[in-house]
Amino acid sequence: MTDLPAQDLDLAFLYEIADGSDDFIVDSIGMFLDQTPQLLSAIEGAINSQDWQTAAQSAHKLKPNLGFFGMPWSQETIQQVEIACKMGAENPAEITEKFNAVKTMVNNNLVELEKIKKEKEANL
Repeated sequence: MTDLPAQDLDLAFLYEIADGSDDFIVDSIGMFLDQTPQLLSAIEGAINSQDWQTAAQSAHKLKPNLGFFGMPWSQETIQQVEIACKMGAENPAEITEKFNAVKTMVNNNLVELEKIKKEKEANL
């Protein structure tokens, strides 16, 4: 089983480019909260149906978002999923295991981001 890091969420980059704008932070987190579950679902569905091209494309779309939200472990791992899918998915069990680890980590981060978004909205 893939070892999950204790923490894979660092919003330093988001705060830096927000330049003090809580509106920007709230909007950015809101988009991530909307798009990420859809992308995770698309990847999962594609893996389950062994549609490796779609899995790779959806993983590719998710990757920069994870980087933007300071999730380097998740970003690196989803890139491994993307590459494995592009290379013909020689080891589907490994792809599934890595994807499930990313999904677990990102879903935990989504809960945390929802809290941060609510706190920021309360201050607007």
